[in-house]
Amino acid sequence: MPNRVPFNEAVLSTVGTPEPAELLDSSPRSRVWRVQPAGRRPVIVKQITDGGDTGADANTRFAREVAGLRLAGRASGPAVAPALLATDPSSRVMVLEHLDDLGRTEDWMPGYAESLARLHALTGPADAGALPVWSGPTATDAESFLALARALDVPVPSTVPSELAGLLERLDPTPHHALLHGDPCPGNDLRTAEGVRFVDFERASLGNGLIELAYFRIGFPTCWCAMSVTAAPLTEVEDVYRTTWRGLTGKDVPGDLADACAGWLIQGDALVERAHRGTVDQLARVPAEDFEWGYISARERLVHRLDVVAGMTRDHDHLHAVGRLSSALAGRLLERWPKLRPLPTHAARPWY
Repeated sequence: MPNRVPFNEAVLSTVGTPEPAELLDSSPRSRVWRVQPAGRRPVIVKQITDGGDTGADANTRFAREVAGLRLAGRASGPAVAPALLATDPSSRVMVLEHLDDLGRTEDWMPGYAESLARLHALTGPADAGALPVWSGPTATDAESFLALARALDVPVPSTVPSELAGLLERLDPTPHHALLHGDPCPGNDLRTAEGVRFVDFERASLGNGLIELAYFRIGFPTCWCAMSVTAAPLTEVEDVYRTTWRGLTGKDVPGDLADACAGWLIQGDALVERAHRGTVDQLARVPAEDFEWGYISARERLVHRLDVVAGMTRDHDHLHAVGRLSSALAGRLLERWPKLRPLPTHAARPWY
C-alpha cells in the first residue's frame, strides 16, 4: 500500500518501532512520511521511487541524495541539512532528522544565502568523485540559443558564436569542487531556529558555487516559482554569500557571476520542470508557443533572464556581444507579446 512505511529490520533497529505515519506532499519521484517512533522524536522517512524513471535512474537519485547528505553533514556549527540517520538501499529508503520549520518571514534571503555558502564550502578537491560533476550548458544549447535569435529575426553579432564557445570553456566544472544542492528552490529550504537547512539532495553535484548564487539574479531557474530579486536585497544577499565563503575558505569566490547567469540563459531545459528536461529543444518551442511551469510562462522567464544577462554584460570583456544579442531578443519578445508580465518580486515568494 502507498501509505505503508517501508521499514526493514536495520532501519527499525535505528529509529525504533514507529507509530502510525503521516504521508506528506512530495514530488512524483519520492514518497515522504513523518513518523513518530515510540518514545522518540519524530523522523522523516523518504523513499525514492521510479516516478516514470527507470530503476537505474531512481537508484542514481538515491545514491546522489545519500552522498550529498553525508557531505552536508560535515558542517560544523549550525547544520545546513537534516542529519541522515539510516538508509536501506534495497528499497531506496532514508531516515532523516525531523526539522521544525519556523515558517514564513519576509526577510528570508540573507539566511538562505549564508547557508548556501556554508553548504558550498564543505567540499574541496579531495572530494572529487564523491558526487557527479555539475552538468552545465553544452554546444547544443549554444546553437539552440542562436537558432532562437534567427527564428525571431534578431540579427546575431558576428562574435557571439566565439563568445558562447568561450563561455562553455569557462563554465567547465572540473576545477571546482563546491557541494551544489542541485535544486535550491523555495520549499527545499527550511528555516529553523539554528538557521536555514536544505532538503532534497537528489540532484547534488560538485561544481562552482556561483552556479547557485546566480539563482537570485536569474530568477531561480530550476524552480516552478520563478521570482525577481533586485536592488538593495540583491546586493545584500550576494555580499552575505561572498563574505561567508571568504570567512570559511580564506579566498574569494572563484569565477564570474555573469558567466553563471549566461549559462542558465542558454539552457532551454531550465524553462521546464525536471520531468520534461532532455526531451525536446525547449528554446525552439518559444516562438510558436508559450508554455507554463507553475504560474510563470516560458517567455516571461526568458525575458527576465535576457534582461539580466544584458545588464550584467554591457562592459563585459568576454560577453559583450552576447549581452547585446540578449537585449535585442528581450525587446523582440516584448514587441511580439506585449502582455508578458515581469516576474513577481522575492517578497511574493510562495509559502509552503
